[in-house]
Formats: sequence, structure tokens, C-alpha cells
Amino acid sequence: MRDQFAAFFADPNTLTLGVCNGCQMVSNLAEIIPGAETWPKFKRNLSEQFEARLNMVHVPKSASLILNEMQDSSLPVVVSHGEGRADFALHGGNISADLGIALQYVDGQNQVTQTYPLNPNGSPQGIAGITNADGRVTIMMPHPERVYRAAQMSRKPEGWTELSGWYRLFAGARKALG
Repeated sequence: MRDQFAAFFADPNTLTLGVCNGCQMVSNLAEIIPGAETWPKFKRNLSEQFEARLNMVHVPKSASLILNEMQDSSLPVVVSHGEGRADFALHGGNISADLGIALQYVDGQNQVTQTYPLNPNGSPQGIAGITNADGRVTIMMPHPERVYRAAQMSRKPEGWTELSGWYRLFAGARKALG
């Protein structure tokens, strides 16, 4: 089965999105994902409790193909996890400059934050999602699939009608697949 997964991740015609438990699972496959050698493992939140709420995230410039249409956006997203903290112990606690940060928790001034509860799990550099070097594999702890429609949110930015900004994630995946 390992060889099948390795072949899938090596195939340039594939995309992978790992959300929450999928993020944790895919991060454990980093050694067979090209360009994911510096990925963290996801561990217990610093709060030592399950966190569930809307949080703000920023989508920085990254190689992520599915987030390509969203770069430089900041928007609310659902978090719902107890083990979402990016842990770099396998890498000596160091975050590589080429990590591929694809999503970060931000505060009300749109600044990356370590402050709880704005950063619900305590990840360094506000890390909420990462991508591999060629952008075909993106993993994230928040749940964009729970808020792709504006009606799914308890609060929303002005201008959102039927679809939220997260719809662009799925449109980006479709565009990347051709």
C-alpha cells in the first residue's frame, strides 16, 4: 500500500487536500510526498482541549494549486480539533524557510498571531495549513468545507451573498485539474 500512495503522490496529474484528521494523516505520509520533507506532525493543542469556533486566517503566497485563486485573502473559517498544533520536533524544533506555509491564523489587524484563542492550537507562526513544494498536496487543520456557502457562517464579511470566499478553494482545485 505504501508503494501505491508513493506513486499517487509522485503523479503530476493528482491533487490532494487533507482537512483536519486528513491533515494529520497526510502529514504522517510526508516521507513519501515529494517536497514535504520539512512538514511537521500535528499534536495536541497548547490549550489541551478541543477547540471549535470561527477563526480568521490569511492565505499567503504559496505554491498551493488549490489556494492559488485565494492568495492574499483573509477570511473566517471553522476550526474544530483537539490536535492541531504544528510540531517540528522531528526537525529539531526548526521551521524550514521552504516549509510552504499556505494558511495562517491572524488577529483583527490581519497580523499572524500566536495569541490564544485567535490561534486556537498554538502553532508557531500561526500555521494553519501547508503545501508541498510543487503545490499539489495541501493540508490544513481548519474546515473550509463547512463554510463554502455564506449561509453556513454565524457571521460573514459584507459582500458575501450565496458563496463564501472558500468556494474559491474548490474552484482552484477544479482549475488545477483542467
